[in-house]
Amino acid sequence: MNGNDLPALVTPIPGPASRGWVDRLAVRECPAITARRARRAAVLGRADDDPPVWVQARGVNVLDADGNLLVDLTAGFGASSVGHAHPRVVQAGQQQLATLPHAMGDAFFHPGRVQLLEHLAAISGLDRAILGSSGSDAVEAALKTACVATGRDRVLAFDGSYHGLSYGALPVTGYKSGAFRAPFAGQLGQHVDHAPFGGPLPDLTGLGAVLVEPIQGRGGVRAPPQGWLAELCDKAHAAGALVILDEIFTGMGRTGCWFAFQEQGITPDLLCVGKGLGGGFPISACLGSARVMDAWGASTGEAIHTQTFLGNPVGCAMALATLEVIEGEGLREQAQAQGAWLSGALAALPGVLGVRGRGLMVAPELGSGARALAASRGMLRRGWIVLPAGEEGDVLAFTPPLTVSRAVLEASVIALGEVLGELL
Repeated sequence: MNGNDLPALVTPIPGPASRGWVDRLAVRECPAITARRARRAAVLGRADDDPPVWVQARGVNVLDADGNLLVDLTAGFGASSVGHAHPRVVQAGQQQLATLPHAMGDAFFHPGRVQLLEHLAAISGLDRAILGSSGSDAVEAALKTACVATGRDRVLAFDGSYHGLSYGALPVTGYKSGAFRAPFAGQLGQHVDHAPFGGPLPDLTGLGAVLVEPIQGRGGVRAPPQGWLAELCDKAHAAGALVILDEIFTGMGRTGCWFAFQEQGITPDLLCVGKGLGGGFPISACLGSARVMDAWGASTGEAIHTQTFLGNPVGCAMALATLEVIEGEGLREQAQAQGAWLSGALAALPGVLGVRGRGLMVAPELGSGARALAASRGMLRRGWIVLPAGEEGDVLAFTPPLTVSRAVLEASVIALGEVLGELL
């Protein structure tokens, strides 16, 4: 693999080795986790819906257990922003792993943690941060910070939003709330209101925080109308509420800037980042202004918000390397150029009703969830990994690594055109 190879298949997808691993997984893993249908194939006739099992990856490429070379147009849910196993990121992680794989959260730190916090402050314009291990960690840190800073509990979030599924993040997640929130409603707080994303704004009086994605990712690569985010910020601040931007998906150069808010003429009080920050390693951060973050007060030796792996040395090393790669290889500029080309090429395909997004966060609208799912499956059979998104699952979300080549993008558009032609 050179990291920008086209698909090369030696078996159908999934192949026999992948099917074997799926069967073994089904014995031991909770059935709610991984979508798999091999055990019901005799009834459904759809064993080919089982996922190929990954064994190696580099750049945009993934090698499965059967030796099939695939192209990942999702960047592993956006986490592999600089490509899978980028050499500089891997080297940074290996070197750190060999010297100091773990420190002690809030008790004892290491130089890499300081360097990462300094770098994040430089690119965001926000002074302080709380590190975490996942996107939902960052969201929960932001919600706690807003509560401490304002003394108010209530939060406004938006329909179609996705902020994570942990118990702190779940109440603010609007995406498919009937499936995600309803089973646990009795254990969740009632402190969150939801409003239409991009729609008229409700009365914000009494709120402690407004939480919003500048572009909804899992919610269907949906951007609000021009000026809506600025209006939201103005009204929130007038009401004494803090603005939390969830840029876990849109950050790290995905839309062509370090962060999507930087092209909107706004500055959040709190900013959540994750996914692409670690180049594939789990690390996240909640960033904020000094005024807001200092509302926590100084630690007296017993931190009231921490975790064992806060500021993990390996994660910090890989995050620093990722930031250096994004800057050194001009990946923000590449995301702008490649995304503009991809949007235009997708819009010209038959059956595409429109194209959403910015930079390398692009989604063709296909009109129905059934059609988008069929297109996703058709692409996978050809060796391309691209997933539906949105409440109705009616778009395909193209969020490839920022290192993707034009040749790979061109071939993916040709493949999708063939798949859509078969569905007409």
